[in-house]
Amino acid sequence: MIQTISAETIYREQLHDLNSKLATYKKKQNLFGWLRLSLFIISAVIAFSLFTFSITGGVVSIVLTIISFIILVSVDADNNKEIINTRNLILINEEELLILKDEYSNRYDGSSYAPSVHDYANDLDIFGPSSVFQYINRCSSEQGRALLANNFLIPLDKKEILERHEAIKELAPMHQWRHQLASYLLKTPVTVKSQERIESWIDDPDEMFIHKAWDWIVPVYSIISVSIGLATIFGFISITVFSLFFILFFLVSGNFSRKASKTYSLLNGVAKEIDTIQEIVAWAENKEFKASLLLQLQQSVKSNEKTASFQIKQLKDILNRFDIRLNWLAFIFLNSFLLWDVRQVRALNSWKHKNRYKVRGWFYFIGQFEVLHSLATLFFNNPQWSWPLFENYFQLKGKAIGHPLIPVSKRVTSDFSLKGSPKIAIITGSNMAGKSTFLRSLGVNVLLAQMGAPVCCESFCLSQMRLLSSMRIEDNLAESTSTFYAELKKLKTIVDAVNRHEPVFILLDEILRGTNSLDRHQGSKALIRQMIRKRGVAVLATHDVELAKMEELFTDGIENYHFDVQVKGEELYFDYLLKKGVCTNLNATILMKKIGIEL
Repeated sequence: MIQTISAETIYREQLHDLNSKLATYKKKQNLFGWLRLSLFIISAVIAFSLFTFSITGGVVSIVLTIISFIILVSVDADNNKEIINTRNLILINEEELLILKDEYSNRYDGSSYAPSVHDYANDLDIFGPSSVFQYINRCSSEQGRALLANNFLIPLDKKEILERHEAIKELAPMHQWRHQLASYLLKTPVTVKSQERIESWIDDPDEMFIHKAWDWIVPVYSIISVSIGLATIFGFISITVFSLFFILFFLVSGNFSRKASKTYSLLNGVAKEIDTIQEIVAWAENKEFKASLLLQLQQSVKSNEKTASFQIKQLKDILNRFDIRLNWLAFIFLNSFLLWDVRQVRALNSWKHKNRYKVRGWFYFIGQFEVLHSLATLFFNNPQWSWPLFENYFQLKGKAIGHPLIPVSKRVTSDFSLKGSPKIAIITGSNMAGKSTFLRSLGVNVLLAQMGAPVCCESFCLSQMRLLSSMRIEDNLAESTSTFYAELKKLKTIVDAVNRHEPVFILLDEILRGTNSLDRHQGSKALIRQMIRKRGVAVLATHDVELAKMEELFTDGIENYHFDVQVKGEELYFDYLLKKGVCTNLNATILMKKIGIEL
């Protein structure tokens, strides 16, 4: 994608256009309000005048007024929909401008998806406040958020990654199309609870009113009841007789309605979300795409009959008709004379039989498009990021590797390369020099690469690997687990993976910090030896410069890097650049003096 205009400029231009459209829609809204009032007043005057001379003329004027009023209300309703949609689009563009300024702390952070135990999620700040998820996520549906969270936790295979690259590249410049997709979901987000209710109804074998006898019971009942009503209107049946019939109709239809309430309780309240699903599927199903993944998604909702959006609209219309029972006056008459509830349950049963195997695919369709929208937005906002290349043998090579959560104005990047296995990179450095941040930069970019996203690098080449880390260790009071034992449990996961000769990439930050210096040093050396012996690959950040001497014993297996600090008097200056070799400048003493410790 060649993006000649910055994302910020595009968002600002869109905001200008959208605010102009919103002003126009609001003017129309005010105009329609005055038109309705004027129509009512003028029609009342005309009807009164005509009734004075002709009852027929008065009736005709009232009918014409009602028709005109209905048309006006319909046009006004469409205009109100445009107002809601435009406001959503304005909100989307405003939020993108804030994110470009690294202001996204108010967005959903995915904390509910954070696993208690995971190979790297806690160490790399994948979920929670100021997390990678919070920065990247643009999903409004719970299905989309869950799918995106799963992508952060479980890497894709190479084929899926390459297909996603192709799809993101195609979707990225289609910012207006993507924003419209997001706008539909902002109006009424789709929830897992509603999906479960719909699927529960789909899987429910207890169906009512399905016997073939109902094919003639419903129309015959309706003909009889309506005929009696008409006979009463035209004076063939007395009000007393009609009342007896009406009570009978009411009791019979009421009995059927109680049975229909089970179906209604399963689907009550989901019509608005069904409407959202229909809008999204309709928006995406006929769009011309080239990327194979996008074409596969389109194909997943197609059938040999009607389009998916048409079938979903049918369900929405049935549910809207079912909701008439909420208007008790209309419901009493419709149900008593037409067996309204029975008709809707039968329509739902018919719809279910035709579409029962398609429903889950529609929810997946929405989730996938939202995930792709999130990643396409990431690339659109950061066109300078690159697409990772994957090799079949172990390699990790990056140029200008940066952390995506650090603002561009403050982001310092470094080149780094590991080739072949075993390979251990030992990074020494002073406090606050950037060791932990660099480890997280490596980890997050490996994660982005393995979920099919662009990476915060000038170039990045790697092989598929299992990412493991031990960086941030917390005790667990509920399990009576100390910090040191918690770290040992994490290291055991790493050691077991290395012993199984899995293709792993390990990030270690100040390991064994919960024990004395001698045990820590000896344990670290033993772990490094074992990883080399088992052909593991790791990056280890440490203050223990003695570990760097192991490069003399394992010249092919260990490489030393460091982050430096310049000391001028009592002041420290960091450049946060990764360099070859071992750190020689220490700063802990100066930092302790600064907080008042007398040395």
